[in-house]
Amino acid sequence: MPNSPVEAKSGMEEFHIWYKPNIPLGTARGMFPGRVAWGHNPKVASWDGTTGFWWEDQFNNQPETDRLLAQTLFSLTDIKQENKAWDALFRYFNKTKNNVDAGYKKGQKIAIKLNLNNTYSLESNNEINANPHLVLSLLKSLVNQAGVPQENITVTDPSRFITDNVYDKCHTAFPNVHYVDHNGGKGREKATFVENAIPYSIDNGKVCQGLASCIVEADYIINLALMKGHVSQGVTLCAKNYFGCTSIEDDWRKNAHSSGFSQNKDGSHKYLVFVDYLGHKDLGEKTMLFLIDGIYSNKFVDKVPAFKWKLAPFNGNWPNSLFASQDGVAIDAVVLDFILTEWPDAPDMMYSDYSVNESALADHPPSKTVYDPERDGTKLTSLGTSEHWNNAADKQYSRNLKTGKGIELVYKKVE
Repeated sequence: MPNSPVEAKSGMEEFHIWYKPNIPLGTARGMFPGRVAWGHNPKVASWDGTTGFWWEDQFNNQPETDRLLAQTLFSLTDIKQENKAWDALFRYFNKTKNNVDAGYKKGQKIAIKLNLNNTYSLESNNEINANPHLVLSLLKSLVNQAGVPQENITVTDPSRFITDNVYDKCHTAFPNVHYVDHNGGKGREKATFVENAIPYSIDNGKVCQGLASCIVEADYIINLALMKGHVSQGVTLCAKNYFGCTSIEDDWRKNAHSSGFSQNKDGSHKYLVFVDYLGHKDLGEKTMLFLIDGIYSNKFVDKVPAFKWKLAPFNGNWPNSLFASQDGVAIDAVVLDFILTEWPDAPDMMYSDYSVNESALADHPPSKTVYDPERDGTKLTSLGTSEHWNNAADKQYSRNLKTGKGIELVYKKVE
């Protein structure tokens, strides 16, 4: 992206570049600190944008989706065997969080948080939601490669519906996995909630404070977010995906939000709720792997995927990408750069990096907020590193350039 100001329209607002490249903030996390793996497989999605549903088998190549996930794990860990890559991820998490050098142990629970925000019943629809083929790839990898028993895995969006396209595909292959959504029924389990599990760092009014029991009871979380825009925040990525773990209604119109859900449009700083999600002990701090599904993506929070990408290396095709990191701030920062470049005219893009910057600097944020999402008297430290790339052509961060200790973006095309 050029560093000189450009103009576009974001709703009724003038868009201009307000940030500078390659100024890393915070403390990078991960085996390879600040690493974000970017897998790209143009063979995955072939939907023409009009025929049938984007998620149908005829438009999505399951073996190539499996390869996309595997390659992204290889790039993240520098390990070329799937089972060993998973073991390294579990061991790093356990060593970092629990000071125990141990991999996955039988009986431990894993919750996979999907983004099914645009679901309204169990019936499948054509709006942008979790990709059924990628969810199946992840389950295949966890069960067959990582050795996690089906019954110890929960696939969930506690605030929405697990639609038939996801449930039927995954349940057929893995019938003993738990599928938990807001209302349950037809094989899905109904979500329950632990009250007052997230009191937030400040008074958030009527914003729900319960957390899904399947999330609280999990030993590990995998956050599988989507690459898309979102009105009021600019984007919805990993940090925003945690909102669906709270005790909200399945009809978004009934859910309370606070001013902390959107950045100030004048560029001034304030408390942002996504820092609390990323720093909460049962949400971001329990997440062993952050994933962002960029196979289709979308400019808007809802609607049918309708925008193939101009940005190289996509060149007029679906992005067919998967991003992975152990740093929940870095992965959101990278995917934000992609969206800012491709769709600067998407709603509310101005200052949309304020959330990742607050998270990176959670111990001394620009807003001066004292972040303590459990209100137990323990202030958050840095939750990861944020940074903007040097330009849209090279897509390099400070660790790529060897100029700083921020993000490293590792790209691999699946041949």
